[in-house]
Amino acid sequence: MIRRQLATATLLVLTAFSTTTLAQGIQLVTPDEAKLPNATGQITSRGVTRGPGIKQVSPDPAAKSIKGPFDLKISFEPRGGSKIDPSSVKLTYMKNPPVDLTDRIKGGIKADGVEVDKASVPPGEHQIRVTVKDDEGRQTSSVVSVNVTN
Repeated sequence: MIRRQLATATLLVLTAFSTTTLAQGIQLVTPDEAKLPNATGQITSRGVTRGPGIKQVSPDPAAKSIKGPFDLKISFEPRGGSKIDPSSVKLTYMKNPPVDLTDRIKGGIKADGVEVDKASVPPGEHQIRVTVKDDEGRQTSSVVSVNVTN
């Protein structure tokens, strides 16, 4: 009985700690990752696609620079009656080698987009490729760019 109470108390403490940690934000890109060389080449996309739309909501894509940490919000727009497949969402930091950021934002992925509060990245310009598929297998990729000053 005492062990069960202790286990329950431990679980409650860990849950409270993880909730607090999430509320304080996440380290989206580490300083070591930011020091990696930029990805070479250019991302190409098809001229006409029926895949989902991807739109950067926050930070404002028109902003020349932002202060960190920042709220990252990306919306997905299904097309032709299809539905977004949230399990297909992938965020990749455009470095050489590429850095998969998907696990870091897993809790913020929904069918209508990605929402991460208080994302931290080192100062500098950062490009993140967002990839998503719909339930018909049509895939779209788009690059989100942020220039962070602290």
